[in-house]
Amino acid sequence: MQHIVVLTGAGISAESGLKTFRDSDGLWEGHDIMEVASPIGWERNREKVLDFYNQRRRQLLQVAPNKAHAALVKLETKYKVSIVTQNIDDLHERAGSSKVVHLHGELLKVRSTFDPDLIMDWKNDLKLGDFCEHHHQLRPHVVWFGEAVPMFAKAVEIVEDADILIIVGSSMQVYPAAALLNYLKKEIPVYFIDPIPNISSAENLTIITEKATKGLVELVNSLISL
Repeated sequence: MQHIVVLTGAGISAESGLKTFRDSDGLWEGHDIMEVASPIGWERNREKVLDFYNQRRRQLLQVAPNKAHAALVKLETKYKVSIVTQNIDDLHERAGSSKVVHLHGELLKVRSTFDPDLIMDWKNDLKLGDFCEHHHQLRPHVVWFGEAVPMFAKAVEIVEDADILIIVGSSMQVYPAAALLNYLKKEIPVYFIDPIPNISSAENLTIITEKATKGLVELVNSLISL
């Protein structure tokens, strides 16, 4: 069974109604990134950081997976499928995808500031005074600017094993995610789906100039019919 690896970014979630970093009305607008998504910002004003992610969490719980998420589930009927996502939402899992690696953490999880391996599911607002079992404050289980990306090594292993690569909803301009392309086997087919692709054409690269819900659905139907 061929192994298809799918790299997904904010664009696939945007079609479910989640605001993204790239959009003109993106969720970062009006916020200094370093104030709400960095260890320094956390130490300066924990309440502001918690409020920022509480708003994101509430919004996530109000949206649903879209046709693009569903298409990736359908792809599993014929292929081994692994998803490596830059997104912190759970829309892939809610749609039914079985193998998802989150490079930047998960919004519906929190972790201890004392023991980073102490992680728990969390769907409510996270507040000052919400402690782990060691009586330390809980924080969002997300990778902030300036922090290590602990799942990167796992993502590299997955990409190295790919027989086909699909990139959807991501410009692949942001590191370390962009570095994953360096680990592909030579000459494997690569599909890049983006309504405004910012990528140079190359051998073995197919550019699909569509939004995720259209381009990915068409590509999946094509791959299944092979």
